[in-house]
Amino acid sequence: MRSGKKAGKAYEMDMCSGPLFSKLVVFAVPLILSGILQLLFNAADIIVVGKYAGHESLAAVGSTSALINLLVNVFIGLSVGANVLVAQYFGAHRMKDLEETVHTAMVLAVGGGLLLVVLGVLLADPLLTLMGTPEDVLPLSALYMKIFFVGMPATLVYNFGSAILRAVGDTKRPLYFLMLAGIINVVLNLFFVIYLHMGVAGVALATVISQCISAALIVQCLMRADAPYRLCLNQLKIVKEKLHAIAKIGLPAGLQGAIFSISNVLIQSSVNSFGSVAMAGNTAAANIEGFVYTAMNAVYQTALSFTSQNFGARNYERMTKILWYCQGLVIAVGIVMGGGSVLIGTQLLGIYSSDAQVIQYGINRLRIISGPYFLCGIMEVMVGGLRGMGCSLLPMFVALTGACVFRVVWIFTIFSVSRTLQTLYISYPVSWTITFMAHMICYVVVRRRLERQETKI
Repeated sequence: MRSGKKAGKAYEMDMCSGPLFSKLVVFAVPLILSGILQLLFNAADIIVVGKYAGHESLAAVGSTSALINLLVNVFIGLSVGANVLVAQYFGAHRMKDLEETVHTAMVLAVGGGLLLVVLGVLLADPLLTLMGTPEDVLPLSALYMKIFFVGMPATLVYNFGSAILRAVGDTKRPLYFLMLAGIINVVLNLFFVIYLHMGVAGVALATVISQCISAALIVQCLMRADAPYRLCLNQLKIVKEKLHAIAKIGLPAGLQGAIFSISNVLIQSSVNSFGSVAMAGNTAAANIEGFVYTAMNAVYQTALSFTSQNFGARNYERMTKILWYCQGLVIAVGIVMGGGSVLIGTQLLGIYSSDAQVIQYGINRLRIISGPYFLCGIMEVMVGGLRGMGCSLLPMFVALTGACVFRVVWIFTIFSVSRTLQTLYISYPVSWTITFMAHMICYVVVRRRLERQETKI
């Protein structure tokens, strides 16, 4: 039997030397599988309520996603800051700094989770009302949201913990933990909804329980690690310097996520105006698109972690190769999965609902958004390269202008003239293209600045 130290080392990865492409794939595949599994388990929520509780319940669960993301994304962004900082320290072999970052990050996760519990419970009803959620959906949406947010401390602990493991090259153990928790989630979904007839409350409760299980597993893994990233409960404290560094990188990332969510909340509000059937079709299609996005986001996470380690080790030439390899990977993933979801969209949507109108609404969205989804992927990889170098404010401002402001302007101009869902959905691929081009310019500028600084040294 291997010792804890050897077992932990087996999961770590040296991203700064050796064959690059094969390491990128080995790192990315478990991340892709983790994301897909998580969405499969989330899809189980939607499928179960759609099949056994009606389209009102399906619309209720789906209509909360943009609002949930709006409240949660700031803290998820902070986990990105923790990931970048741990990876940079790991690449630079600054182990004391790494230890302090790990413990600061986990305190931040618990504190942020508790804050989100309060915000989610108090703001659910007024925010859903503000979004124009239909009266036949509002009570169910609010109930789902309130129960869901009770599990926020566990959600953030898992996200911060898995970010720490990713930073040192471990994407396998978070996958194992997620798989176990997800299976339990599906079983509880079926039990609570079909046998206990709890509807959206049962789906939310199953999600909270599974989140607690995944959080417990990730904490146990970190506590048993014989490595600098080991979690010791008696060392949990906020180190101001590390909190500032995490916030410097992670807060702009979180605000960027929140900014995207604001535009998505506005879009969801516009979708709500077309009624509960359109909302249900939109929910089902968005859930399918989530599989494409999460696979591409895994490549973004790969670019982020590899760039961070190599930035810490000052391997700037390797960082360029990382960017282009990841761009190739994300384009392939986006075209295969995005195009595939369009080709078999009717069959996929039929899993969520047997209502012909719901399926047609979903098909209309898939054709416009899922087909060119690779544009979103190449935009995200550019952001990963920038954040890996510690540059987080710039991509936030670019996203603010290229995505949020653009989509808001689109809603109040073009969509107001042609009030169709197709017009609304077109804003997505257009904004991805504009934002990618801006990120590309930013990346070139930042790299040249780094090279000039290195020459002076």
